[in-house]
Amino acid sequence: MSTPKDERQKDLFRPALDSIIDLKHPLVLLAQRIDWTFLERRLGGVYKPGPGHPPLPVRLMAGLMILKHMESLSDEVLCARFLDSPYVQFFCGEVSFRHDLPFDRSSLTRWRQRLGEEHLTALLQESLSVAHQTGALATKDLERVAVDTTVQPKAVAYPTDVRLMHRALIKLVDLAHKCGVRLRQSYRRVAQHALIRIGRYLHAHQFKRANRELRFLRARLGRVIRDVRRKIKGNAALEEGFEPLLALAVRVRQQTQRQRGPKVYALHAPEVECIGKGKARTPYEFGCKVSIATPVTQPKGGQFVLHARALHGNPYDGHTLAAAVADVAAMTGVEVQRTHVDKGYRGHNHPNRFQVWISGQVRRTTAALKREMKRRAAIEPVIGHLKAEHRMGRNHLKGREGDRINAVLAAAGYNFSLLLRWLAALLCALVLMLVGYAPSPQRA
Repeated sequence: MSTPKDERQKDLFRPALDSIIDLKHPLVLLAQRIDWTFLERRLGGVYKPGPGHPPLPVRLMAGLMILKHMESLSDEVLCARFLDSPYVQFFCGEVSFRHDLPFDRSSLTRWRQRLGEEHLTALLQESLSVAHQTGALATKDLERVAVDTTVQPKAVAYPTDVRLMHRALIKLVDLAHKCGVRLRQSYRRVAQHALIRIGRYLHAHQFKRANRELRFLRARLGRVIRDVRRKIKGNAALEEGFEPLLALAVRVRQQTQRQRGPKVYALHAPEVECIGKGKARTPYEFGCKVSIATPVTQPKGGQFVLHARALHGNPYDGHTLAAAVADVAAMTGVEVQRTHVDKGYRGHNHPNRFQVWISGQVRRTTAALKREMKRRAAIEPVIGHLKAEHRMGRNHLKGREGDRINAVLAAAGYNFSLLLRWLAALLCALVLMLVGYAPSPQRA
């Protein structure tokens, strides 16, 4: 495998992209502002010289990841958009318009897994750099920030004991059939009937009957677990293949509804945590906590995200503040002078407690500080946009590493969408200035 090189050239038999697109399109202007050399230096370092297929250009994959989270597209829709839009191809570094994909859909998955959160933060850093260069974000906006946490839900169904036990039984039976392990009985049919009856009993508030069927299902799951262990005993390869699923099935069978401590909420995503943020609409959310930081002031280009990081283990908000502020300083190169947080950060671990201002605080406040403290609430709509429009509202990436990757990419996509609107507004203002248009004064 060699170092990725971008050797794409114009094709004599294909139209050049710069001759068929509008070079004043916001996506073209954004592509010209991004420092692709910086991204190639940061993202291309994951490759090592050696045999193998030549890697894809860094600009191609980085551009695809930006567009995916900027417009909230799935991998399949992103591939279709690449074939349809010459602007997308230009943004990704193509020179001539092409009618085929230069990559496979699975290439996006492999790139995300290979880069990880550490390298993908370069996209978030570059978005802030472009914002600073274009005037959308000033240096003074980086000195005073607001920090808050939210929940990044995982793509899992609402967990119930009966559904988890039924799913564990079916997965064990399927894996045994795939590996050629002949079980004494699969219990597929009776487990499905028990699942249906429990749903009907709970709907009718017949809880004793529902609990009886739940005990029946728990007993059948235990029989399958013991049968599998008997059949694979002594076979090291089968024991190694069955061990992760068996461990999850045992945990699902033993856990109770009111159990304290870690539980399994999804078999395909055992890292999911149950987090309660005190919302009346959603008392409990299943995913992981994410720390977000934005400027307190009103930047010209919008409320950019300065920091985004997934936090596993459901830590107390106050214990995450020092790391969040240090990450903002490392990302922007500007020392944070003042931090505004909500009351969930009381008892924080910030080394300089006089730099942290908590909502509702009365002591040592001035009129200017009170205005800034009111601006802290501006982080809430930013979180709403990240969830609704940039794929943080339902994370489909696998594992804890997928949680961390999705949080960073959602923040980068949000920032680049703000930059796209900012460049479009600058272009509109430039056109109005060239034609000599002056807005009429407003009447009193």
